[in-house]
Amino acid sequence: MLKITKPSDNRVDLELSGTLDAGSMRDALSELIEKSEGVSSGKMLYKISGFAFPTLGAIGVEMGYVPKLFGLLGKFDKCAVMSDAAWIRTAAELEGRMFPGIDIKAFGMEDGDAAEAWLAQDRGHSMPV
Repeated sequence: MLKITKPSDNRVDLELSGTLDAGSMRDALSELIEKSEGVSSGKMLYKISGFAFPTLGAIGVEMGYVPKLFGLLGKFDKCAVMSDAAWIRTAAELEGRMFPGIDIKAFGMEDGDAAEAWLAQDRGHSMPV
């Protein structure tokens, strides 16, 4: 399941749990693109719990959206990734180093207050966690 909300004009939140199939991936990516319309200097909170790898069909759908997803990178300055899996937190921070222009910081699921505080800070001012 992937739930996408837009709590403010410059913020989009995602909650992912379980496995995504092709249909749910297509719907989620379309909704993410739609809810990201008009966002600039945006912030994203991405919660990932109970992650299971997407189906092969879902990966195929995602590959078709890659150009549009790269276009979203310019809309967001910061992304806090909360996960119950250490390897996802590590991968998120590595991904943040690969894409200039967006700061990505990972947090445990129990660190929601720290993730929110980090997102609220001006870009470039890190908060020790």
